Formats: sequence, structure tokens, C-alpha cells
Amino acid sequence: MRSFHQSSEDIPETLHIRRWIQSLWPFLLEYRGRVVLAVGCLLIAKLASVGMPFLLKYQVDHLDAQADIVTDWWVAFPLLLLLAYGAVRFISVFAGELRDVLFGRVTERVMRRMSLRLFDHLHSLSLAFHLDRQTGALQRDIERGTSGISFLLRFLVFNIVPTMLELLLVIVLLLVNYPPIFAIITSVAVVLYVVYSIKLTEWRTRYVREANLMDSTTHARALDSLLNYETVKYFTAERRESEQYDDSLAQWEKARRSNRLSLFALNSGQALIISVAMGLMLMASAHYVLVGKMTLGDFTLVNAFMFQLFLPLNFLGFIYREIKASVANIERMFELLDQPNQVPDLSDKVLHVPHGKVEFENVEFAYTQERPIIKSLNLVLDAGKTLAIVGGSGAGKSTLTRLLFRFYDPQQGKVMIDGQNIREVSQQSLRSALGIVPQDTVLFNDTLKNNLLYARPDATDQEIDDAVRMASLETLVKDCPQGLATQVGERGLKLSGGEKQRIAIARMLLKKPAIMVFDEATSSLDSETEQSIMVEIQKVAKGYTALIIAHRLSTVVNADEIAVLESGQLIERGTHEALLAKKGRYFALWQAQQQSASDQIVATDASTDTDEKPELP
Repeated sequence: MRSFHQSSEDIPETLHIRRWIQSLWPFLLEYRGRVVLAVGCLLIAKLASVGMPFLLKYQVDHLDAQADIVTDWWVAFPLLLLLAYGAVRFISVFAGELRDVLFGRVTERVMRRMSLRLFDHLHSLSLAFHLDRQTGALQRDIERGTSGISFLLRFLVFNIVPTMLELLLVIVLLLVNYPPIFAIITSVAVVLYVVYSIKLTEWRTRYVREANLMDSTTHARALDSLLNYETVKYFTAERRESEQYDDSLAQWEKARRSNRLSLFALNSGQALIISVAMGLMLMASAHYVLVGKMTLGDFTLVNAFMFQLFLPLNFLGFIYREIKASVANIERMFELLDQPNQVPDLSDKVLHVPHGKVEFENVEFAYTQERPIIKSLNLVLDAGKTLAIVGGSGAGKSTLTRLLFRFYDPQQGKVMIDGQNIREVSQQSLRSALGIVPQDTVLFNDTLKNNLLYARPDATDQEIDDAVRMASLETLVKDCPQGLATQVGERGLKLSGGEKQRIAIARMLLKKPAIMVFDEATSSLDSETEQSIMVEIQKVAKGYTALIIAHRLSTVVNADEIAVLESGQLIERGTHEALLAKKGRYFALWQAQQQSASDQIVATDASTDTDEKPELP
């Protein structure tokens, strides 16, 4: 993650912003009418804002000239000026508010489009990307990125550029109507203010980035700990988790303190520049009034301009600081968008599965170069047959399912379905033809029914009932007061491991895929339920292509063929009886598991006998 930051910092920020505006521009054009109206309101508001000091000047001058004369005409004319001043001020505020209302819809739509674009892009990335990421930190990057886009659009377009135009207009008006000293003081103050703000903000941006990084890290740490609540409890690690979380919070606190101190230096320097400039302007205008070169109205106008000028200028400093913070946030969001997909679709060709024959041809694969997993594997799963893959831990059994679903591409060789290379078809059509019961079933925090419907949203109630029956889920549904409307909790934590796997089996059955994959599908079930479900699986898989990855050999004795993997290579293949007769690796695994089962039975019987012995007198 750090490398991404370093690479992005090497790119000039102006290129960053230019590229972001180019990315956001098509979304802005969706509401081009609203944008034009908002710009119109902006111009009206700025013209009204510049006109107010002139109305105030004429009012003061007229009152000063007519101080000793009281007539009906005198009363009426200043009253009109006062009414005009109030009307212009209202127009200025109203036009600004109307601008925000009009442009608010635009910014919300852009945020929606960018959030959806990023969401879709993250789902398009390979499994390797998500395995290397912390979900909590990723979520915070997305949240801050979308907020940064909103700020960038609203304030860059409607505050920075208009404020600069207003500054230029005021300086020109002062230069034309008054002695040059006023325009000089204003220009120097603006230049000093802008240069100081830029330099200090550049200096403190690293503290903003550091604070953001620690915020993401802290959030990810808390989320990871809460998601693994049961594991924390199992190992009584509450204190350890709290200490690690507090360490993260301490680093966040330190980063925020540095950020706050740098902000103090920035604000103090800006306030000093504004105060000195306004003091000089007041002294100069008072001097010209005393020598008769300016009226009291001019004095009022100059001071009104200064207050009116430095208020947005001070706001400009805040905006620049926030834009720098937004840039730090948005760059993370665009880095995610720039993240390439390691397993892209090479074409939009649709996979057709008339039979369901699966072939692994000379496949070699490794997650890292130092540790090859699959080595020159040639394996054929005939259409309509059930192939079981067995072997020790680390043999590469589950990796085959990831290759079949194209979560990864092999470094060499290819995977074929009915003669079609899966790299040459769309991933959506590929995975639509496949169904899986994974080893670790994770459910959505929703109802039982909706978790089942995730496989096929248009399934009927009868189809759901059939899937529930075939997966032996009737007892669970009956025991729950709300039946299929029962909430399963986050990640299905309200259910047992066996219940979650039965739901996964029902979900796969509901999908009715052309090729079925069972990855340790019964590993969390008791022996009785395991045998019951395996009978149902064999019924459902009859006539379909089925790949069963199993650790317990007793669950696959009825498979059409059994393939034995060791260190990523196929070493044996045949029926259960043929492999036993061969007395090779499969025979050794079978003997070891049978012996383990016998030892457990003996241990259970011995425990029962001990418990039933009467106590000696």
C-alpha cells in the first residue's frame, strides 16, 4: 500500500486534478442545464456582492451632505438607497443558496456514479487483490474518496475561481477610483496570503496523509477484531486486542496532533497578514479623508471592500487546505480505480456447456514463484461423471477449484470446458455454468430465504422447498420460530458450521448448474448427516458433471473415479476398488483413516465402560 502512495506523489498534483476533472466531466454533463443555471446564480451573487459597498458609499455621502437639512425629499431618497442595499444583499445570499441547491443534485449524482464505478471495479478485480487487502481500510478509502469528490466539485468550481475573479475586480475598482496605495496594499496582501497558504499547506499535507493512513489502519484493526469476535473469546485475547487497538489509536493521536499544530501555524500566519493589511488600509483611508481627498462614503466603501474581500480570502485559505486534504483522499480512490485486473476478460464470448466435460491440460500454477502448487497436471473430468479428488493437505485440491472458476490463471497450460478454453470466454458465463459448495461457507447478514435466493433470485417457493429437503435443512427451518425468515447474523454466525454448509448445498442445488463442485462440502457435518447428504448429492449429481474434493475418503467411495493428488501432481486414478487393489498412495490414506476411525471407536467404548463401572465400596 505504501508503494502506491510513493508512486502517486511522484506525479504533479495539477496532473492529478486535471485527470480527475476529465474523469468526472461526463457525469457533470448529465445535468448540464443545472450547471449553467448554477453558474448564472454565481455571477448574480458576485455582482451583487461587489455592488453593495457602492450603495453603502452613496448612502453615507448623502447623509453627510444633508446632515442639517430635513425635508420629505431628503427622507425619501436615502430610504430608497437603504431598501436597495437590503435588496442587493438579499439577492446575493439568495442567489448563492439557489446555486447550492441546483448544483447539489449534480454533486450527488457524480458521487453516486463514482461510487458505483469503484464498486463494480473492485468486484472485477482478481481474488489475489482482495486477499492482500484489509476490508476496513478499503472501505474508509472509498468513503473519504467520495466525500473528497463532493468537496472538490463544489468548492473548486464555485468558490476558488469566483473568489479570484472577485479579488481581481475589486483591485481594478480600487485602482480606477482611488489612489494607487489601496490597490497596492490589497495586491501585496493577496499575494502574500496565497503564497503563505500554499507553502504551509504543502508542508502540512504529509500530516494529513499520515492521519488518514492511521485512521484507515485503526478502523481496519477494529473491524478485523470484531469480525473475529469468537476467535478473540476462544483465546481470551480481549486485553491483547485492546492493547493493539490502543497502539493504533496512539499513532493516530500523534498524527492528529501534528496535523493540528501545523494548522495552528497556518491559521496564525494568515490572520497576521489579514490584520496588517486591514490596518494599513484603515490608516491610508483615514489619512485621505482628513486631507479632503476622500469622503466618509469612500472611507466606508474601502473598509467594506476590505471586510468583504478578506472574508472570502480567509475562506479561500480553508478551501485550499480542504482541497489538499481531498486530493490526498481522492488519490487513494483513483489508485484503486487504476488497479489492474490480473484476470481480465479476454473476450465477451459466452461459454456453452452442452455436455460438461472438464479438462486440465498440462497445468502449472503457483501463488508465488518460490512455492509451486500445481505441476504439469493433466486431468479429465468426463461429462456426466463424478470425479473425486483426494490427497493430503497442500496437495493442491482446492486450488483446482479456483483455477476452474478462473479466480486465477495458470502460468502454463489451460483449463477446458467442452473444448472451450475458459480464458477465451467471459467470466460471467463461466461462473453461471458452475456451482460450488465451498469449504468455508460465509453467509450474508440476511434471512435464510434470501441467502438461498442469492443463487437464483427468480426461484419459486416450491424450488426452495425442494432444495431445503434435499440438503436436509427441514429440521433447522422447523426449529426456527420464523422459519425461512430467520436472520442468520453477520457471516452466518448464528448458525453452526454444519448448518451453514447445508445452506450452501441447498443454495448450489437451487442454482442447478451444469457443473457441480463440492469443496470439502461435508467437512463440518456429523457422520449420519454426512452420509444422508452424500446420498442426496449422488442423486442430484447423477447425469451431471460433478467434482468432489474430499478429505474423508469414506464420502467418495461411490464416485465414478477418484484422482489422488500429491504435491500438485496426479499420482493415481481409478475407482475405489481399483485403487485399493493397487495398494498405492490411496490405499495408504484409506488404511490410515480406517485406523483413526477404529481408534476413536475403541476410545469411546473404553470411556463408556469406565463410566458404567460401579464404584467400589
